[in-house]
Amino acid sequence: MKPEKTQKNLLPDGYADWKNEIEHKIESAKFNAALHVNADMLELYWSIGRDILDKQKESGWGTQVVEQLSKDLTGRFPDDKGYSIRNLHNMRRFAAAYPDFPILQVPLAELERLPISRHALSGFNEVDGSVRIPLTIISWYHHLSLLPKIKNEAERAFYILETCKNGWSRDVMLSKYACGYMESVGKTINNFKDTLPSPQSDLAKYAFKDPYVFSFLGTMALHHERDIENHLADRITDFLLEMGQGFSYIGRQYNVVVDGEDYYIDILMYHVKLHCYVVVELKAVEFMPEFVSKLNFYISAVDEYIKSPEDKPTIGLLLCRSKSNKKAEFALRGFTQPMGIAQYETERLFNEVASALPSIDEEDLFLDGFSAD
Repeated sequence: MKPEKTQKNLLPDGYADWKNEIEHKIESAKFNAALHVNADMLELYWSIGRDILDKQKESGWGTQVVEQLSKDLTGRFPDDKGYSIRNLHNMRRFAAAYPDFPILQVPLAELERLPISRHALSGFNEVDGSVRIPLTIISWYHHLSLLPKIKNEAERAFYILETCKNGWSRDVMLSKYACGYMESVGKTINNFKDTLPSPQSDLAKYAFKDPYVFSFLGTMALHHERDIENHLADRITDFLLEMGQGFSYIGRQYNVVVDGEDYYIDILMYHVKLHCYVVVELKAVEFMPEFVSKLNFYISAVDEYIKSPEDKPTIGLLLCRSKSNKKAEFALRGFTQPMGIAQYETERLFNEVASALPSIDEEDLFLDGFSAD
């Protein structure tokens, strides 16, 4: 008896690939539509804010007019929640901060003083020595959070670019700001300039930071590397978020065999933008120079037994509980493998991060399109 044909059996060859292409088109269209919706809303809010500024400047209109406008717009558009008095003032603040909407134009010299690679700026237009950054690459809620916290335009541009690049939610962006993200990017002690060709060395520099904040592990006492590995594996999403965009997790205690003997790499990762493996070694103690030799050994083993010809040179990252920068610099001298040395924190006090996030009352305001002053 012949088996009964199913609908799946009747589908022609190539259907699965064709279906995937259609799904990709739909996903792209939805993403582009969301971008357009965000851009349209930002343009509308900026335009209203600009009108309020102009009326106040030209005609001397005061806050009473804004209150009346809020009442009239809310009555005319009852389903829209963005026309409260508070949000109209936010629109005014937004328009005042960005008079050249939809562009934030920042001098290149100021951006180059921040931890931004020249490669990361290559996709944006430069005019008269300034970089033109589209404000529409992040949402209204992101902008409302940045404006009261960061007055310097170049620093604000840095967080706009990083939020867009990494796909941060508003709360993640604020927690990164609270943890001093801008001060940590590119600060890893490394030998990339001497061991990697340009522009790979520049890209690698800004792919790593110092310190790494593993506060999601809590304030528990983690005295052994294996304990830290286990907890990082349990919180892999948080771990990857802290590592940054481009890192993918391969495994922990990753086995490599060298001359018939087993060795185990603490954490093996792959960086999809650098196109290379990353060997991560964890130490629950202060940095010691001999740690570098072991890391160098693991990098060589990955290059020999795991890396493919298409992959770039493997990079090593040594994470210690604490370190002396001068000792770390001395320890790297003479090594030809690309390596970085950073420290990590697990006891970052909660209020350092929580202070950047909205309170319960402010959260309600955000839901209506408002922002805390």
